[in-house]
Amino acid sequence: MDSQRAHYRVTFAVLSLGVAAFALLQSLVVPVLTTVQHQLHTTQGAATWVLTAYLLSASIMTPILGRVGDIFGKERVFVATLIALAAGSLLAALAPSIGIMIVARVIQGAGGGMIPVAFGIIRDEFPAGKVTGAVGALASLLAVGAGLGIVLAGPIVNLLDYHWLFWLPMILTVVAAVSAVLFVPESPVRTAGRISWLPAVLLSAWLVALLVALSEAPDWGWGSARVIGLLAGAVLLAAVWMVAELRAATPLIDMKMMRRPGVWTNNAVALLIGMGMYATFAFLPEFVQTPSAAGYGFGASITKSGLMLLPSAVTMFAVGMFAGRLTRWAGGKVLVVAGCLTGAVAMAILAFAHSHEGEIYLASAIMGMGFGLAFSAMSALVVAAVPASQTGVASGMNANIRTIGGSIGAAVMASIVTSRLESSGLPKESGYTIGFAVMAASLVLAAVAGLLIPSARGARRMAGEPEHAELAMVPGGTIVGDKSE
Repeated sequence: MDSQRAHYRVTFAVLSLGVAAFALLQSLVVPVLTTVQHQLHTTQGAATWVLTAYLLSASIMTPILGRVGDIFGKERVFVATLIALAAGSLLAALAPSIGIMIVARVIQGAGGGMIPVAFGIIRDEFPAGKVTGAVGALASLLAVGAGLGIVLAGPIVNLLDYHWLFWLPMILTVVAAVSAVLFVPESPVRTAGRISWLPAVLLSAWLVALLVALSEAPDWGWGSARVIGLLAGAVLLAAVWMVAELRAATPLIDMKMMRRPGVWTNNAVALLIGMGMYATFAFLPEFVQTPSAAGYGFGASITKSGLMLLPSAVTMFAVGMFAGRLTRWAGGKVLVVAGCLTGAVAMAILAFAHSHEGEIYLASAIMGMGFGLAFSAMSALVVAAVPASQTGVASGMNANIRTIGGSIGAAVMASIVTSRLESSGLPKESGYTIGFAVMAASLVLAAVAGLLIPSARGARRMAGEPEHAELAMVPGGTIVGDKSE
């Protein structure tokens, strides 16, 4: 390595600063969606788009920016994602309306592109023996940051106001961007290729059509011309998108790879788990913050609602620490099915046993265990199902499909909950019951899909491939399993 290049520890410190800002920003808003709804004078369904728009943007922009980094330079793209994150945070902090807030969150979603780029910088710049540990440390930081964001949201809002949930990460992001320009070297490693923009546009178009139809159906009516037209348009655009992906030289989502049994089955599981996970993150805080006078809920503060979600982050991280040993002992397929069924139990508790706070804490802890088991096992199964040259692409695709599932799940949950309102304007308890029951059903379907996963006992596993269940907390996150060249 050139003597002018920054020491890899300095590079790691700067990468960590940027990733910490991203991790905090993605989770700080989770407990405050109700606050945003009231402050911006909007509806619960519209406020859900503060999360949905972010997930949608991250799922589309992450693979694009990862590819751009490979072609034009990872350090440049890392700085660009930090600038996008800072600009989106500034716009969100100043947003006078829900429309501007949603635009800001779309811009912030582009920050998800820093994850594969940061992992790529580590692979290019670090000594070979340090790569796996550094990737694991960044993955752990993502989990810790996400958990801290959920907890810190309440105190920040109480001491300042909700705008500081964006001002503080913006300041951190600006510092990270300046540090990256000064200290992170541009990687000499380049990959020839080009960006296939048509599949990206078509993916965006059919997902937006689908999500708008699901979100607005309670107001417009499921049989309305607008809803039917959007759903039909989503199906048509999805079909055209798949054709475009098959014809693209560098597809956004490799449809040929998707046909592998070990890939499509794990991706189906990721889609269905993503639905349940992000729907819960979006609506459990709103449920527990509902005044008990409504006949349900606990009138919890933002701080307390964050603490009720914290057990999921803790148990997810804890399970991830033992996931490798459990996978070798029981097999990845068993862990995926067990994780899905465990998550379904958590959703069933939220649907039918939510009258005491202890039940919420229990469901949150069980949920984290289930997702931790499933996602850690899936990462190894996906890597084992593809050639060594495709491990990064395959695991990144699995993470993006999970994020797409999250955006669909949040929209479905919003549609169910907001379709049943009391005279006070608050959702009826039955809306949450049905919504969480539907998410439990999605996880049971995920378990069925898990049964179709080819047995991977004795399958190849990439040397040095990190297993990190905590990346389940990362919208658009990816796991880099490629061996360094």
